[in-house]
Amino acid sequence: MNKIELLAPAGNLDKLNTAFYFGADAVYCGGKAFSLRSYADNFSQEDFIQGVKIAHKMGKKVYVTINIFARNHDFEHLADYLKMLESIGVDGVILSDPGIIDFTKKHAPKLEIHISTQANTLNKYSAKFWAEQGAKRLVLARELSLKEISEIRDALPDHIELEAFCHGAMCISYSGRCLLSDYFTNRSSNRGECVQACRWNYSIREKDSNGDYYDISEDEKGTYILNSKDLNMISHIDDLHKAGVTSFKIEGRMKSQYYVATVVNAYRRAIDEYYRIGSEYKNNPLFASEILKTNHRSFTTAYTLADNNQTVNYANSQSNGDRTFIANVLEYDNQSKTAIIEMRNRFMLGDKLEVLTPSDQLNKVITVDNLTNLDNIPVTDAKIVQEKLILKTDIPLFSGDILRK
Repeated sequence: MNKIELLAPAGNLDKLNTAFYFGADAVYCGGKAFSLRSYADNFSQEDFIQGVKIAHKMGKKVYVTINIFARNHDFEHLADYLKMLESIGVDGVILSDPGIIDFTKKHAPKLEIHISTQANTLNKYSAKFWAEQGAKRLVLARELSLKEISEIRDALPDHIELEAFCHGAMCISYSGRCLLSDYFTNRSSNRGECVQACRWNYSIREKDSNGDYYDISEDEKGTYILNSKDLNMISHIDDLHKAGVTSFKIEGRMKSQYYVATVVNAYRRAIDEYYRIGSEYKNNPLFASEILKTNHRSFTTAYTLADNNQTVNYANSQSNGDRTFIANVLEYDNQSKTAIIEMRNRFMLGDKLEVLTPSDQLNKVITVDNLTNLDNIPVTDAKIVQEKLILKTDIPLFSGDILRK
């Protein structure tokens, strides 16, 4: 069975570097157009060039999303865009529109085609059709069970890869095909402009002379009948892999650098442990506990293990996680035992900071008892955003590590 690929979101170059540092094998990202995340920073042509160079130097990959529901005018500049991606060595493009797929085959035939989850691949016959159209990989619809995934795998040639989401936010609509945002705000989710109207709080109102509102909430917070829980398959990596999934995709191009670091780090460690000891990996509580240290809604395995497994999130919004992103580590000097860090959230002398790192120093705790600015002036209250500070610590740190509280 093919080796697992851990695929992470990259909303910009910083997040691409973070994802790779914490163990992603590949990232997916979008350009300034043709992508379903218009409000992410996204990549310019220069960003793509730099990102691909970084990835290939590390033996990693970059996939580009071109998964809008296209209109006629969208094709005016698409050929040049595809040729640019092909020329710089992008490892694959994620497509859903049959017109764009055909267009790509004609104008950039060397680009590897991945079929987006927006194409709603739910059965082996659709999967075989896309394979016959030249697709190398299928990003499966989120509504599939393990049994259905396995049946699709068995129906395909060995060289066709299956990718599935393993973690992150989910649309309440069918595989992300939604009209709410367009209806309420004239911003189409199918063209990258979703305002997440499904996360809003709704009430049902009786159409009578009084216009009474009906209470459909489970508690005083109200109800969020269109708000999905977050997908979390970290305890089922073995099940997905045995069903035939080889690319494990984390949702979140709009998420923070800290979110990407935390989730990628947890899945990297879990996958490595799975390869080392098999399904017993899930007995280690580290992986599930790490996921709780960043923003998330209540978790679900959705349809994967059975029918819809209580995916609706009746709680308000999301948890902030039980850790706060405090600082990025820029460099560490082993002789002086000092780190240069970049402040992201306020902290003070005496605080205890936890290390987020792909190294063995994960979750080591640093007590802040010696902190200065770059002019060696003591700092007792770090409250200047992105100020660079010198932190003395005997715990070896590395550029790219994160400190959290």
